[in-house]
Amino acid sequence: MAVPFRRTSKTKKRMRRTHLKKELPGITTCPNCGAAIKPHRACPECGNYKGKEVIKTDKTEE
Repeated sequence: MAVPFRRTSKTKKRMRRTHLKKELPGITTCPNCGAAIKPHRACPECGNYKGKEVIKTDKTEE
């Protein structure tokens, strides 16, 4: 079985792993109520998507 001749330094190890970082998902604001939502999804707060009400929520019934 092959074994590395020298130990990999912290710098080399971290340089190799620079592309393995987590990214935050894109978040937009709802144009109707201003809540933070994921893009291309209906707003869970007000139930609107592209200016139309698609989900009945408790806040829209009041």
